[in-house]
Amino acid sequence: MPEAGIVGLPNVGKSTLFNALVNNHQAEAANFPFCTIEPNVGIVNLPDERLQRLKDIVNAQKIVPANFRFVDIAGLVKGASEGAGLGNKFLSHIREVDAIINVIRCFEDENVHHVDGSVNSIRDFETIRLELALADLSVIRKRIERLSKQVRSGDKEAQIESEILENIIPLLEEVKTIDLSDEDFEKIRHLNLISIKKSIIAANLKESELASPENNENYRGLKEFISKNFSLIEVLPISAEIEAEMTTLTLDESKEYLESLGVEESGIQSLIKSAFRTLGLMTYFTAGETEARAWTIPVNCKAPQAAGVIHTDFERGFIKAEVVSYEDLVEYGSKVAAKEAGKVRLEGKEYIVKDGDVIEFKFNV
Repeated sequence: MPEAGIVGLPNVGKSTLFNALVNNHQAEAANFPFCTIEPNVGIVNLPDERLQRLKDIVNAQKIVPANFRFVDIAGLVKGASEGAGLGNKFLSHIREVDAIINVIRCFEDENVHHVDGSVNSIRDFETIRLELALADLSVIRKRIERLSKQVRSGDKEAQIESEILENIIPLLEEVKTIDLSDEDFEKIRHLNLISIKKSIIAANLKESELASPENNENYRGLKEFISKNFSLIEVLPISAEIEAEMTTLTLDESKEYLESLGVEESGIQSLIKSAFRTLGLMTYFTAGETEARAWTIPVNCKAPQAAGVIHTDFERGFIKAEVVSYEDLVEYGSKVAAKEAGKVRLEGKEYIVKDGDVIEFKFNV
């Protein structure tokens, strides 16, 4: 299951957002329930309106959405890389996640103290990046030292890894973006470097600011700064205040509340969708009388590997995949009608699964 760590400085709304994420008491009654499996870990379902339509078409008993794990990581402070605050505990947790969600405070509130005495979203983002870079520098230098003996003995693999790490050091020292080839990334994957993880920014605003976030000076400045310097990082306007309030509302009440604010979608739903996009993930479906289910796979995943997400036997004994697109299934109203129209096809081992494919795998073990 993909996992994102929620990080931020003190008093930026990080805990409020996470608590809203996992404490929605309407979860079981809603289409996209939340549940807590540990005190600091929450599993949230990916909002996908297609599942309900699939359920109706095949008369399934239930729907099972794709899901995502969020981890509330201890608050970061200046000096975390040197042990300040929860220091090493914070860093060990963040190394294990697939993506980082930076909660950045953009709202002004004299009743909510900022650790640095004033609200400055760009400064806060740079503080987080600096601490993570310093932590990675420490890991890299220790690793290079350990590799030195192997390098001197002529170990080619050790030499390649050492060279990759040496090239990263000046980038970290200047807190610059690290752009690695897939091959180089695989060589150092085992180090779990934080600075090369995918990132999202959740820009925390007041309730009254969410409909027109560009009117908030901190948000506007942060978005311009990120667009100029970190084009691959998505900045999402979100209001932890609103998300917390909606934990007491029914699904219909939440929709009405958002509409009254001029907002189309809750920040949490936007965050989940962004996390999937950032990690290069997508979903395909299986649908039958028992359930209509979404399965999470990487973009450009081949059919056998997609089958393996369901069960390793499906991949090992893969024969064919019977595929129909979600759009064709909806248009024709049933798989039988779609097949008669020539929209259901058999695909082999080289087929690249597309988002929204509805698949039945043929296998033999």
